[in-house]
Amino acid sequence: MPDFEKISNLLKPLSHPHRLKMIIGLYHNECNVTQCAERMGLPQSTISQHLRVLKDSGIIKGKRKGTEICYQVIDKFCISLINLMETMKE
Repeated sequence: MPDFEKISNLLKPLSHPHRLKMIIGLYHNECNVTQCAERMGLPQSTISQHLRVLKDSGIIKGKRKGTEICYQVIDKFCISLINLMETMKE
C-alpha cells in the first residue's frame, strides 16, 4: 500500500506551476539560483523562495560547488513523476 500521507506531502509543494517547472529543469540540469532565475525569467528572490520550499520538502538538495550551491532532484517519487509527465502528450 502506498504511503498516501508522504505522497500528499510531496504533491503540495509541486502544486505551484513554477516549482513543478523547476523540478523538471533541475532533474535534467543541476543549477544554482542565478541560473534558475535566468532560465525561468523570474527574480532571484522568487527562485530562492521556491527552492527553499522544495528543499524543505526533501524534493531537492543543494550541493556546494565553490561559492555556489547547485540544486538537484533527489526524491525518487518526484523523479518517477517527472518521467511520467514527460511521456504524456498534450
